[in-house]
Amino acid sequence: MSDTIQKYRDYVMTGFMKSVVPIVIDKASGATVTDINGREYLDCFAGISVVNAGHCNPEVIAAAKAQMDKLVHCSSYIYHVQPVADLAEKIAHIAPPGLTKTFFGNGGAEAIEGAMKLARLYTGKHEFIALHASFHGRSWGALSVTGNMSRKKRGGPYAAGVTFAPAPYTYRSQWSDDPEECGRQCARAIEDVIRFTTADDVAAFIAEPVMGEGGIIVPPGNYFKEIKKVLDRHGILFIADEVQSGFARTGKMFAIEHYDVNPDILVTAKGIADGFPLSAFTTRPEIADAYKPGDHLSTFGGNPVSCAASLANIHFIEQEGLAQRAAETGNYAMAKLGALKKNNPLIGEVRGLGLMIGVELVKDQKLTPATAEAEGIRDGLLRRGVLVGVGGVYGNVIRFQPPLTITRAQIDRAIETFAEALQEVGQFAHV
Repeated sequence: MSDTIQKYRDYVMTGFMKSVVPIVIDKASGATVTDINGREYLDCFAGISVVNAGHCNPEVIAAAKAQMDKLVHCSSYIYHVQPVADLAEKIAHIAPPGLTKTFFGNGGAEAIEGAMKLARLYTGKHEFIALHASFHGRSWGALSVTGNMSRKKRGGPYAAGVTFAPAPYTYRSQWSDDPEECGRQCARAIEDVIRFTTADDVAAFIAEPVMGEGGIIVPPGNYFKEIKKVLDRHGILFIADEVQSGFARTGKMFAIEHYDVNPDILVTAKGIADGFPLSAFTTRPEIADAYKPGDHLSTFGGNPVSCAASLANIHFIEQEGLAQRAAETGNYAMAKLGALKKNNPLIGEVRGLGLMIGVELVKDQKLTPATAEAEGIRDGLLRRGVLVGVGGVYGNVIRFQPPLTITRAQIDRAIETFAEALQEVGQFAHV
């Protein structure tokens, strides 16, 4: 056994999976990671949808190194630091229209908590509406607006004043053959939630434009437009959680752009700095002004090294056209997975946007979740040198979220290996 694996067992609290994946990563480049024995793995999970510009992107690494030679930390909310100002300016230029002021933190949950706090201060209201099957982080406030029992168990009770509405999960809805009707009905449900289950004191509605942990659930195209009508009637802010879907992952810089709707607060992390710890929430100036001196702070938020890395990361995304590349490569992958589905009843649905793709596995026409099979396929892929994620509220969705720099040849390899793993769990499949 590796000394590192034993040290994990002895000294590291690993509270996410039943067991950490039993490989020790030594180095990585592009879409490939290499373990301490020199074995290479094709990474189709990108460190949980983080290294969008590829592992150890040379431009990002160079920017971080240059900044480390100058300044690593000074607390960017006490002093002025150039990379922080430059990054905030850049985000103002690429964010949805009107969102021009940013607060930086370290991780997604921290940014969610900050956005919720800001929404309360600005509106003077105290309640939130969130969605079933959603995931917004593992801190107490973020879990309070998370609609997934498996993530919340043993941690309650959670914050009062949070109400949940049905997720636009078309595949498992009564409108599975009519996505637009699913979108309309789920949006109408928000009106009922406000009327019957709140005190009419709702500060914000929070949702992921693509629901990652929930199983790569892609809301119907009309959903957010219908939702925004309801929110505007009631003076409720819309917080778009793009922690997982942002920075070209879905074929747009931000996934909400697919829906032609502008959020009031945009929350980002993961892909923002290609692996360096950083998060942000961005909003309109009048909302940002609700924060008064002493209201909020993050000691390490806006770290100069992470901000310098983020600037280089965004430059690379724009220069290389990674959003368009993700859209094209994602369509290619979805088509191949769709062809695989035709010959394999274990695949219930293939869905996604760009390179945020989910394959939901079911045992029968009643859509019984194939949870054990999903875990078996993930393990089979690991043995064959391909890394994927498993998610969904039932743990039955294979998640393909590779670096956006992945090649079509690497996509071919991943899907061919996926087909082999499908066969290994007892199903007939071919590409």
